[in-house]
Amino acid sequence: MFNVPTVVLAIIGALLFIQAVREWVLTDEQNLDVLLYFAFIPARYDASVLGQESFPGGDGPKIWTFLSYAFLHADFMHVAVNSIWLLPFGAAMARRFGALRFLAFFAVTAIAGAALHLLTHWGELLPMIGASAAVSGLMAGSLRFIFEAGGPLAMFRTGDEAAYRVPAAPLMVALRDSRVVIFLVAWFGLNLLFGIVGVSLTSFPGFEQAVAWQAHIGGFVAGLILFALFDPVPPHTEVHPTFEA
Repeated sequence: MFNVPTVVLAIIGALLFIQAVREWVLTDEQNLDVLLYFAFIPARYDASVLGQESFPGGDGPKIWTFLSYAFLHADFMHVAVNSIWLLPFGAAMARRFGALRFLAFFAVTAIAGAALHLLTHWGELLPMIGASAAVSGLMAGSLRFIFEAGGPLAMFRTGDEAAYRVPAAPLMVALRDSRVVIFLVAWFGLNLLFGIVGVSLTSFPGFEQAVAWQAHIGGFVAGLILFALFDPVPPHTEVHPTFEA
């Protein structure tokens, strides 16, 4: 908490700055334009809903909103909740990956969250916003190494950078760790509860946005599976016995 990597602080700062501009500088009409151009709207990809002319920006927003939605939030409380989770898990991943790999991982998991949201909400007009999918991906990525021997949670004091560079277990091995299983059950259970209860966030005066729990799952699964593609630390290698005649 007292030695957070700069890249994590930069993302949190960007989230706060964008929210401040939207709430304190932009008019309601301008704020709506921001949502239309940068929020992720599944109906944008279904011409039968309102027609392509109904959404500004042409084909550009079809591409960049897969990521840009992650930098918009319903209100400062929404930013605060995501930032609180981003601090520990984002810091762990940034220490391991470095700034560039961290940013790429953040982007990929955000995109994965938007992709699953699109598949499960095809043609929906309500916009999706928030960094929760990327934060979920960071949580999943951190599971691959934080419980390892010598890792952040295995040490009495977690300030040592070496704790974040321990080799990660292969995915199938990690999934047999009881601590990882407990985390997965609790995390997926909470998100399924969001879906059942239907918790909503106020994203703009006049309409509400339900918690996009499917996007959380998309980001989380992507982070869990794709971690090895970004990890700069060589993984654990299995040592096989040799026999001499």
